[in-house]
Amino acid sequence: MGVNYNFYMDVCVYVHLTQEAYAKRCTEMGIYMLEVQNLSKKYGKNLAVDHVSFTIPDGCVGILLGPNGAGKSTIIKSIAGLLRYEGGVGIEGIPSRKVEAKKIFAYVPEMPAMFDALTVREHIEYIRRAYNSPITDEEIEQLLRRFELDDKQDKLGNELSKGMMQKVSICCALAIEPKVILLDEPMVGLDPAAIKELKEVVLELKEAGTTVLISTHMLEMVKDLWDVMFVMEKGKIIGSYTKEEAKDQDIEALFFEMTGGEKHE
Repeated sequence: MGVNYNFYMDVCVYVHLTQEAYAKRCTEMGIYMLEVQNLSKKYGKNLAVDHVSFTIPDGCVGILLGPNGAGKSTIIKSIAGLLRYEGGVGIEGIPSRKVEAKKIFAYVPEMPAMFDALTVREHIEYIRRAYNSPITDEEIEQLLRRFELDDKQDKLGNELSKGMMQKVSICCALAIEPKVILLDEPMVGLDPAAIKELKEVVLELKEAGTTVLISTHMLEMVKDLWDVMFVMEKGKIIGSYTKEEAKDQDIEALFFEMTGGEKHE
């Protein structure tokens, strides 16, 4: 049975729970950092996502796997508040549409969009101010160096390649120091060095207790990252595994076992 987010938040506000007490109460009530309940989305008569439900605990990396058109990006966009949908989405027990939830989660889209007249550095500064992020100038410099953008800080948004825009989008998401981060096909368009760096960042986020949800069809890219995987097909989750349940089984073997396909050597 799902949590009534509106009721729970009203109770929390009424009794003035501290952040620590709120987190403890969330754990006691079985509230996950990210919870999706019976999410459905139609485009006209086409049912793109059909009553999908899943949860991802604190500090875990969840993977949405499936072929193109399975509904992965629609779920990510719905969680991010970019689409209207039926069902419920909770971020640490808070309805995802509420400002309180939006303050603690970040989103990296598959197709990043930049402001034409802002530089790389100005994009990150814009996000820092919009979210009132505590990130320091030194930490921003470290981010830019990690993704090889330190010498491109003055480039305008309309001068960036797809890969560079992807890197800026990742840096902007990390700049708010989120508790939940959504990554939609994040490796597409990145060079090998940036892919390696992003994988390291994901593992660091996990170590710091951040919950990560990655949507991808590139199994090889996430095989060392995942804690729980959800396999989608035709708008539905057809199976899921935790890392503990999978034991030593290969993620590709698990995927093709659930989808009825064959792993190609």
